[in-house]
Amino acid sequence: MPDKVKISVRVITRSKRELIEEEASGIWKVYLHTVPEQGKANERLRELIAEHLDVSKSAVRIVRGETSKHKIIEVANA
Repeated sequence: MPDKVKISVRVITRSKRELIEEEASGIWKVYLHTVPEQGKANERLRELIAEHLDVSKSAVRIVRGETSKHKIIEVANA
């Protein structure tokens, strides 16, 4: 089992619901209530993915796309 897994994510902010959907292409579509300002959406994204995968928030890191809707997330095995 690899030490780290990378996930392609497309973030939709200002959503009425918060959830994670995995598309057939393997990309995760993540809906967030949070607005994309001052890193709030990125923080909530990390929290939601950590909850979804049952790992600590510190195990989830954004490796590409800090300011983009399309991000690469790295998750370390806990």
